[in-house]
Amino acid sequence: MFKGSYVALVTPMKNGRVDEAALRRLVDYHIEHHTDGLVPCGSTGESATLSHAEHRRVVELTVKAARGRIPVIAGDGSNSTAETLELVRHAAKVGADGALLVVPYYNKPTPRGLYEHYRTVARAVKLPIILYNIPGRSGINMPVETVIQLAQDCPTIVGIKEASGSMDYTSQLFSVLGRDRFIVFSGDDSLTLPLMALGARGVISVVANILPEAMAELCRSWAHGHTDHALDLHLQMMRLMRALFYETNPIPIKAAMHALGLCGAELRLPLTPMGNENKKKLLAAMRACPLISKKHGR
Repeated sequence: MFKGSYVALVTPMKNGRVDEAALRRLVDYHIEHHTDGLVPCGSTGESATLSHAEHRRVVELTVKAARGRIPVIAGDGSNSTAETLELVRHAAKVGADGALLVVPYYNKPTPRGLYEHYRTVARAVKLPIILYNIPGRSGINMPVETVIQLAQDCPTIVGIKEASGSMDYTSQLFSVLGRDRFIVFSGDDSLTLPLMALGARGVISVVANILPEAMAELCRSWAHGHTDHALDLHLQMMRLMRALFYETNPIPIKAAMHALGLCGAELRLPLTPMGNENKKKLLAAMRACPLISKKHGR
């Protein structure tokens, strides 16, 4: 059901508020440039500093702007099960196609706690759920065994965004669950191609905010057996993929989007504008990327 390049959508800000007009433009931009799906209110979307009302509004606005043209997977995770359930129910109500649920952060639940957290949500709603394993932000690496048990016990848990950086993690999942039964999205742009070689369906991507066509083409090329072309695209984007993490995401991607005139660079504290030296390196990586110059005339 879900495959290809799903953009981890930024949340445009203007004068301290969500820039709704810019968000609508970004949705149209991604549809026009062949992105396969949208993921609002993830870490790239600064969900941690959105109020509950803003979070719900961004999801609803994204769904309405997409108008069913491409799927929307709402970032609805929290370290509170009750809050997560509230957000998922709202996403289902406004017409989202799925929900992305991050491993609960800070409170560091045990494997049993993780299982009960996700099972509670999955049993309460019919919306397809994508788990999100990102140890660097959540503080724990969700055990493979827990993911397998959830996938076997909860039919609405259909996949995982995997950002542990381990190839073995995905291999272990597929060795038990099978590649056709369970979806894996890469959570790291630079590991999209290696994970697709193992059977992943695609990526929830940061770089797709500025190179939507290239990342979508990479995923489609691999899926259709055009492996050399997929590798060429991967290598052309590699330096830029790394540059987008010179500072905490989404600081660099917003700086890049501002440089390309896609949206403003405004962030919410405690995130701050990109440092001058890192910004110079980012802009150099953008100039060196042939896909940027081809697309944006830079």
